[in-house]
Amino acid sequence: MESDFASITCPTCFQTFDVPAPALSEVPAELDYDCEICCRPMIILFHENMGAVTAEARGLDD
Repeated sequence: MESDFASITCPTCFQTFDVPAPALSEVPAELDYDCEICCRPMIILFHENMGAVTAEARGLDD
């Protein structure tokens, strides 16, 4: 099985990196995640967009 990744931008340090994306059948999904660059907590929201999984990162205060 091929692993898919989604690109996100940290809402704190604004650095972009890839995170493993859930299967299309498992979205919408929400994941608590710490930035791989600055280690600040965030929430990643995965959703379906035209047959693909996309992601959006939000800070805990958003």
